Parts: sequence; structure tokens; C-alpha cells
Amino acid sequence: MRTPLWRRWMLPATAAVLIACVLGLYRTSAAPPSVPKQPFANSVEQRFEMIKLLREINSELKEQNELLRSGKLKVTVVDPPEE
Repeated sequence: MRTPLWRRWMLPATAAVLIACVLGLYRTSAAPPSVPKQPFANSVEQRFEMIKLLREINSELKEQNELLRSGKLKVTVVDPPEE
């Protein structure tokens, strides 16, 4: 007894459809790289920013000390007005 024609081609046809579906999902190009968001700030950048701020504070303190030592600066303290 022979099997019907449609049964003989059922397995290869199903396999071809599955392969076509799988290849339809395949892409030749890679996804664009996403920039990972870091959970914490970059410690190196923070360190450089802190050093920069400390240098600015140091230069301002030097300037303030020079003004105080020169005697050209007169400091006047005024009480705040009472309400």
C-alpha cells in the first residue's frame, strides 16, 4: 500500500517552512552597541574634579592671605539690624 502524495511531502515541506522562519529572524548586521549606564559616577572623573576644585580653593586662599598681610584691606564687622 502506497502512502498518499501529500504525506510524502509533508515532512520536507514542514522542515522548509521552519528553516525559512528561523532564517527570517536572522540578521547579518549586529545590533547597535548601547552605552551602558554606570550605576555610580566615574571615580576618576570625580577625583580630577575634586583636585581642580581644591587647586582653585588653594589659589583663592593664597590671594586672601596676601590681601590680609598687605595691610591694604580693612575688615569692618557690622551687626545685623534687629527686627
